[in-house]
Amino acid sequence: MTQSDPGQENLGRADWYAIYTRHQHEKTVAESLSKHGVEVFFPTYGAVRQWKDRTKHLLLPLFPCYVFLRGGLDRRVKILSTPGVYSIVGIAGQPAAIQETEIEAIRKAVTSNLRVEPFPFLRCGDRVRVKAGPLMGIEGILIRKKGSFRLILSAELLQKSIAVEVDAFGVEPLPHRTLAGPFSSTGQLPAAQYELQGRAALPETSIG
Repeated sequence: MTQSDPGQENLGRADWYAIYTRHQHEKTVAESLSKHGVEVFFPTYGAVRQWKDRTKHLLLPLFPCYVFLRGGLDRRVKILSTPGVYSIVGIAGQPAAIQETEIEAIRKAVTSNLRVEPFPFLRCGDRVRVKAGPLMGIEGILIRKKGSFRLILSAELLQKSIAVEVDAFGVEPLPHRTLAGPFSSTGQLPAAQYELQGRAALPETSIG
């Protein structure tokens, strides 16, 4: 779910921020802020829940308890008084901006029709760039999970990540790699030991 007002040209260069909400109040908060003219971004993903007598298809928040908004800090009191809102995510008591590139990468992922889902925050690993398709130009960390490849995108400020299923042959390695040590935070070996061109042999993550 993405809500925005394209007519608000003055917000074109405004920073993005994150609102921390009550559990399961993300959609309500997003709709309320949008009705008051605030540009919001509430990314969701499809999930299936199976019960004994039925199967239900749901749209769940990619970032539980968070809603993104662009600018709007001049209405900070109004935002904080919105039912379901706890706070604006910040540092040392001040709202902290989220990188535009992170928001745009997440936005492309949720509108790509590719499989996307939440993923444990991952900072270290082999960074790649998507060469073609709906995610072209997006950079992230490539991992292998259950026989398929996932591109990990993160909101660093929130310490949260999402995973998008991609074709390993549709990405290229970036020259600068960030590794905290011989293992990444998922316990997998450094991807320097595999090649993106030719036979991809990325070790599988144990998560999920």
